[in-house]
Amino acid sequence: MGSLKFFSIFSLPNNTRNNNGLLPSSNTIRQNLIKDSNSNNKRDDSVNPVLRFLRRLMSGAKIDGGSRTEEEEKVYSWLYTLAQADRDIVFEYVRSTERGLSFTEAERRLRENGPNDPLQYTFPSWWHFLWKAFFHPFNIILIVLSALSYFASDNPNGCIMLVLVLISVCLRFYQEYSSSKAAMKLSEFVRCPVKVQRCAGRVVQTELVVQVDQRDVVPGDIVIFEPGDLFPGDVRLLSTKNLVVSQSSLTGESATADKTADIREDQRTPLLDLRNICFMGTNVVSGSGTGLVVSTGSKTYMSTMFSNIGKQKPPDGFEKGVRRISYVLICFMIVVATIIILIDYFTSQNLSESILFGISVACALTPQMFPLIVNTSLAKGALAMARDRCIVKSLNAIREMGSMDTLCIDKTGTLTMNRAIMVNHLDSWGSPKEKVLRFAFLNAYFKTDQKYPLDDAILAYVYTNGYRFQASKWKKIDEIPFDFIRRRVSVITETESNGSEFHGRFMITKGALEEVIKVCSFVEDFGDGSITVLSPEDHQRILNIGEEANNEGLRVIGVAMKTLQTPKSGWNSNCEDTVESGMVFLGLITFFDPPKDTAKQALWQLAEKGVKAKVLTGDSPSLAIKICQEVGIRTTHVTTGPELELLSQESFHETVKRATVLARLTPTQKLRVVQSLQTVGQHVVGFLGDGINDSLALDAANVGISVDSGASVAKDFADIILLEKDLNVLVAGVEQGRSTFGNTMKYIKMSVIANVGGVLSLLIATIFLQIEPLTPRQLLTQNFLYSVGQIAIPWDKMEEHYVKTPQIWSEKGLPMFILWNGPVCTLCDVTALLFLWFYYKDSAKLDVVFFRSAWFVEGLLMQTLIIHMIRTEKIPFIQENASWPVLCSTLIISAIGIAIPFTEIGDFMGFTRLPFSYFGFLVLLFLGYFTVGQVVKRIYILVYKKWL
Repeated sequence: MGSLKFFSIFSLPNNTRNNNGLLPSSNTIRQNLIKDSNSNNKRDDSVNPVLRFLRRLMSGAKIDGGSRTEEEEKVYSWLYTLAQADRDIVFEYVRSTERGLSFTEAERRLRENGPNDPLQYTFPSWWHFLWKAFFHPFNIILIVLSALSYFASDNPNGCIMLVLVLISVCLRFYQEYSSSKAAMKLSEFVRCPVKVQRCAGRVVQTELVVQVDQRDVVPGDIVIFEPGDLFPGDVRLLSTKNLVVSQSSLTGESATADKTADIREDQRTPLLDLRNICFMGTNVVSGSGTGLVVSTGSKTYMSTMFSNIGKQKPPDGFEKGVRRISYVLICFMIVVATIIILIDYFTSQNLSESILFGISVACALTPQMFPLIVNTSLAKGALAMARDRCIVKSLNAIREMGSMDTLCIDKTGTLTMNRAIMVNHLDSWGSPKEKVLRFAFLNAYFKTDQKYPLDDAILAYVYTNGYRFQASKWKKIDEIPFDFIRRRVSVITETESNGSEFHGRFMITKGALEEVIKVCSFVEDFGDGSITVLSPEDHQRILNIGEEANNEGLRVIGVAMKTLQTPKSGWNSNCEDTVESGMVFLGLITFFDPPKDTAKQALWQLAEKGVKAKVLTGDSPSLAIKICQEVGIRTTHVTTGPELELLSQESFHETVKRATVLARLTPTQKLRVVQSLQTVGQHVVGFLGDGINDSLALDAANVGISVDSGASVAKDFADIILLEKDLNVLVAGVEQGRSTFGNTMKYIKMSVIANVGGVLSLLIATIFLQIEPLTPRQLLTQNFLYSVGQIAIPWDKMEEHYVKTPQIWSEKGLPMFILWNGPVCTLCDVTALLFLWFYYKDSAKLDVVFFRSAWFVEGLLMQTLIIHMIRTEKIPFIQENASWPVLCSTLIISAIGIAIPFTEIGDFMGFTRLPFSYFGFLVLLFLGYFTVGQVVKRIYILVYKKWL
């Protein structure tokens, strides 16, 4: 893996200076530099590592969004040291020379440092995910009960429970294993051949330029780069020629950055603004140069950014709550089942029958349908969102959408249309002038080398506003195309319109305002039509107009022209600098990326539902503020990434809490903002982004949301992918998530209350009657019918007020809910027991068979009807009705339960026919249950201010 791959070799002049491949490693110097730099900033921690350990221990090992990690601090210190150092000193720091490394030394360093991979995090294998999916409390409970059922010769019940476990394990394994592969995509965009300078020869050494794989680049290599090349590591520039670099993969900003080797930076410059440092994963837009690789692999800035990929997701509060409840149920099950087995054995003296009855009670206490109900609810939500053109990759994200109370948005292409619209055409004094628009139109119209969105915006503005510039009377002569060094485009046009103010041959130039002004020597005064020399005052005034436009969120380009006295058919590229000179500055054209029509409405609807929006962007503050004002996001609290870097941890968290617009953020800063909101603010955070620079925040957010047109890495880490950039889809997703959460909570609360209440009733009846109230077969049949009836719960509807507020799992909510409502079920069962005992005591009908038949019907109807009491705050069947699937399920299961004692199946199961007087009692009993339950419900709501 460490062998070098040579694609081409180019000889350079010989050099007699020696490099025998015995250079020492750079690790020692590097570690000393890092230690010295860190000691200035965190002296107390470096001196006393015990103090640092205690701080981590006292913080509960929580992620602190307000500080950099230790690895990040090392990278920052190392890069700042190199950025401030002279070129010769830099070679000493990395133990290299101006000739480059020898092949022997490069191989040695490759063995020592390992392949140049930015990510070294090893993702778990498939069996790890399978074990994780299998090892869930409810699965263990069902497997143990299934094994005991087989042991007790109750094969049908054991088989049913194993099938439920299999479905649950397969669903969870598929979701988690497929999503775990996402981070590996990050390395794809940095793998490519790299030109490096090496030296060969023992006596007389020759400098060679060779192409090696990106994985084989080592610290100390000298790389040679051209337009389109990716930097294979963090690089200290040695020589540059008009170098322009795109850092959008790190910053998210579309603007490019000028880089130069001939500068020494200082500590006050933000890391990504260092002009003599280029970072792994960024690419050359234009220009060329050479650079010294100072960091590779896991020691690069990009690696520290993405080192936590796959490990940032906060714990799911719902899953934690379910596990706690399951552990409580296990303890309760063991205690109650043991008591019942002992009581039944002492009365029947039949150990096997008592154990089987105890297993049946344990099965009745277990919410067997929990995995199926939860996954069905989530799958139903996923299908509903699919109809709104959403792809749900992680089903749990739907439930998290219901809990989300903060939505962080990356502005570009999300709040805006991601296209330019021309706003105005201004002269050098800031007044609208048609001549500026005319020449900008002619430039855009005749430009053929490469059309940009700004050209389309100019043409659209002219055509839609009724201007008639008669392009047909003009003829294109030549063109100097746009490039990223000049950042302007020029066209040569000619017209022979006699009698018009425009006659002859003109060069028309438009482009970046600063670059256009550079080639101008004159400025036109549209007041009197005179052309005067461009003075420093004119220069500054024009720049101020451009800056004011930028502060309003507008993009600005300059327009200039020049009359050509001597016709030329064309010229070569060497003449461009002389031809593009002495021009007359005409004015400025401003553009705006307008917000989407649906954005303001969607954000207003989200705010109504308790979801606050924050904008986290790499763009400039002025542009972000302009967009936010257009869509209704408050801009009273705005901060930037460089400002956050200067804050203490407490100030950082407080600023993040108050700020609604956070601009010029790096990917790691976006990550820290999200983590601060989660850990300190205790918010459930959603993040909507579409770029590589958003991957960290997408991975860390409770709900990661991307768009179909986003970067592949962003889509891989997202939980939800929008096929259309429409925030209204998120509004529907929030409602769907809350409905899913509500229906899931209905099942959990209903099943736990019914099961716990029913088992307590069985315990009381067993003690009171000294017999088994139901045989194991009867109890399992009752539990099976009840479980089947619950399958319709995912299709139930939620009340309107429920979906208007974020819904989160409450650790104390469920236990208190059980304590308040569980005794009502038990009271109902005990009332039925007393009625049977006293009303039918003197009748010949009261025997074991009759009692079990009556108890079976009453228990099944109670468990079936309880859903209607739990599902709503209102009076069931009067103020609020369930959805038709739930009503049908209730009627069918109730009818089956009532009919069984009157059929041959009832005879087989040991039942007998029940008198109609008993059903009259059941009507009164359930009316009393709903009355008492409603009173308890109202008191509970008064005390805790909520129901579900």
